[in-house]
Amino acid sequence: MSITIPILAQTGITSLVNILDNLMVGQTGTEQMTGVSIVNQLIYIYFLCIFGGLSGAGIFTSQYYGKKDDEGIRYTFRYKLWIGIILTLITIILLSIAGEEIINLYMNGDDSGVSISDTMEAALTYLRFMLFGLPAFMLVQVYAGTLRECGEMKLPLIAGVIAVITNLVLDYALIFGRLGLPKLGVAGAAVATVLSRYLECLVAVLGSHRRSKKYTYMQGVYKTWKVPLSLAVEFFSKGSPLLLNETMYSLGIAVLLYCYSYRGITSVAAMNISFSVEEFTNVLMIALGDAVAILVGQLLGAGRLEDAKTTDNRLLFFSIVAGIFAGIVLLISSFFFPELYHTTSMVRSMARHFILIQAFFAPQNTLINSIYYTLRSGGRTLITCLFDGLFLLAVSVPVAYILSKYTYLSVYIILIAVRFVDTIKCLFGLLLVRRGIWIKNMTE
Repeated sequence: MSITIPILAQTGITSLVNILDNLMVGQTGTEQMTGVSIVNQLIYIYFLCIFGGLSGAGIFTSQYYGKKDDEGIRYTFRYKLWIGIILTLITIILLSIAGEEIINLYMNGDDSGVSISDTMEAALTYLRFMLFGLPAFMLVQVYAGTLRECGEMKLPLIAGVIAVITNLVLDYALIFGRLGLPKLGVAGAAVATVLSRYLECLVAVLGSHRRSKKYTYMQGVYKTWKVPLSLAVEFFSKGSPLLLNETMYSLGIAVLLYCYSYRGITSVAAMNISFSVEEFTNVLMIALGDAVAILVGQLLGAGRLEDAKTTDNRLLFFSIVAGIFAGIVLLISSFFFPELYHTTSMVRSMARHFILIQAFFAPQNTLINSIYYTLRSGGRTLITCLFDGLFLLAVSVPVAYILSKYTYLSVYIILIAVRFVDTIKCLFGLLLVRRGIWIKNMTE
């Protein structure tokens, strides 16, 4: 709980601010809300690619810390920096050149009075500003991820809380023109997010280096940017499946949204509302996943294999309990949350049904997430790639595509079918965990 609660607090506050941010954008109109949600879906691909690219080295960071090997942690830190810089440059170049064409793929159907042109204008405005914030996001993930993997939760929490409060205040001021600042609408939401990310980056970086006596692995981390070839190859061999997995997973989520958009752009707007409230309950999933990665990874690195297995079993059980709680929260929120948006009654009704579906499958989702982190903690990254991203692209996406394009089923039935397919993945993952193929000390 000492690991889970700080992560829960940070991600909870972040998610709450994201919801309030989404609500404030939602007050400007359906087109603006939809345009922002489409861009955020594209940025989400980058976020998960960064997560996947850094996670391979992060597995070693936890185990090096369990072994008390500071030099090994420095190598993983430098490797993360190189991967983060490369992925960030690729994303900025790609979305700068082809952003409009990609956004246009989601503009399907306009039978509900939603303006395609206004939606596109809002999306492009938001995207142009958001690209400036990607370098700061990347650096925060490198620093905060390394600190968490070494059991330090306080500094990332402080940096995150400062950032989200700043984001919330600036959102209110810049979207609606309050506190003496100009009214910028969608652009204001993006500017607020970018400024808050750079502030978070500043706190995380300065805090890490000013306390280098405590965080001894940060001492001399920039004396060289070199990583021994043998270690770089090992980090890459474990990390590339995770990067591939997160790329496939995020692309799969984006394609699923594209499939749902066959039922009209109102589906995209309603999905945005339901995803916002689901994000708040996902903080339990994120915190538990990090707890599995950190606790189990450190036990594996220390050679305490049986303790790692026992701890993991307890965390898997607790993830189901947390999922039930998340489902209850979603169920309650479905009655009032969609009403907070300044949009059409059709969009609100669709969002309410989407949230109810998410509530039913919440325990399954939290369990799948903990299984993923269990397999990853022992370096079984290729298996996690097959279990997670490849399954989504090879099974879930075809189901959604076929049902959306070649049938007249409602979007609700399609969403339920996709979630039921995940039950197969859950059962397969439990079998892999039970067999213990993930129990491995990679620092020996």
